[in-house]
Amino acid sequence: MTAPTPARWVVIDIEGTVTPTSQVHRVLYDYARPRLGPWIDAHPHDPQVRAAVEAVRAEAGLGAEAGTAAIVEVLHGWMDADRKATPLKTLQGLIWQQGYADRELRTDLFADVVGALLQFREQRAGLAVFSSGSVAAQIASFSHTADGDLRHLFTHHFDTVNAGPKREADSYRAMTEVLETAPGDVLFASDVPAELDAAAEAGWRTVGLARPGEPFADADFGAHRTVTTFDDISIEVPA
Repeated sequence: MTAPTPARWVVIDIEGTVTPTSQVHRVLYDYARPRLGPWIDAHPHDPQVRAAVEAVRAEAGLGAEAGTAAIVEVLHGWMDADRKATPLKTLQGLIWQQGYADRELRTDLFADVVGALLQFREQRAGLAVFSSGSVAAQIASFSHTADGDLRHLFTHHFDTVNAGPKREADSYRAMTEVLETAPGDVLFASDVPAELDAAAEAGWRTVGLARPGEPFADADFGAHRTVTTFDDISIEVPA
């Protein structure tokens, strides 16, 4: 049996790591897609919505006169390309937050996840999330799962706004400062090798999730320890 990994913090990715990719690409994307335009029109004075719309115009090279239809066309194109664009993630997060609050959405986690997270917490390790989805979307997604409300398990939530791009080492260095610990005391679990590379460059410990049937199941994880289930991840919190 592999020796436990020393870790005071366990940071998890979401898509493909703790939830099936289909949860995002089918359930959540399909829910947000027809609601983007109506949401923008219904919240013209919301600072987050206004900032997101202006960011779309700027990134897409649209003029100030571009209306909702043009904005939505760009957003749909980004969704089709699975582009991790911050304004798109912001708008999706707001829509999903309402969907979870209305109990129209539910997050289905892989069967091995909750038990492992509870075990980490029992060992007094801290838990955090780092996802390209907005913090609002992350919190909402854990508020209504098939296993109940899991928001209490997590101390920190990081996204590309408050941490930075997931494939850049500086993002992990920034999170290390927030966690107030040494880089070697953080274990990052993700299904994306490039994210693990960035975390390792910042001094974090890493474990790759190569789940059967997921997009990165057959990826080359290089030197990163690789498992197919959280049942194969064990930690030891340093004294």
